[in-house]
Amino acid sequence: MGDPTQLHLSRRERQIMDAIYRLGRATEAEVLERLPSPPSPSAVRAMLRILEEKGYIRQTDDGGRTVYTPIVAREKARRSALQHLVKTFFDGSTEHAVAALLRSGERLSEEELDRLAQLIEQAKQAGR
Repeated sequence: MGDPTQLHLSRRERQIMDAIYRLGRATEAEVLERLPSPPSPSAVRAMLRILEEKGYIRQTDDGGRTVYTPIVAREKARRSALQHLVKTFFDGSTEHAVAALLRSGERLSEEELDRLAQLIEQAKQAGR
């Protein structure tokens, strides 16, 4: 079994995990239906097996159907992927990553900016 605290997933594996997270539990066919430009069923089956070996999902039998459920909570997966992204592309600097997001041209609403300001203030108070 892999180390699910370090989520290193390919683009297609992330798409599969996203489909399973959205559904909560999914069959191979349900995953396949939700993939953009879907690969062959055997390719999806192989990727599901890899995700299971890595420790991200488990399969169970549900009345003769194989159903896949996530083992790693979605928030933990997001946190791990974000940490990997910051480490890989921003030399571990949260400041640089946030600055890049803010400069990306994505328009933020006043409410979103207020929530971000609150999160920054909470981080200051927590000494982070």
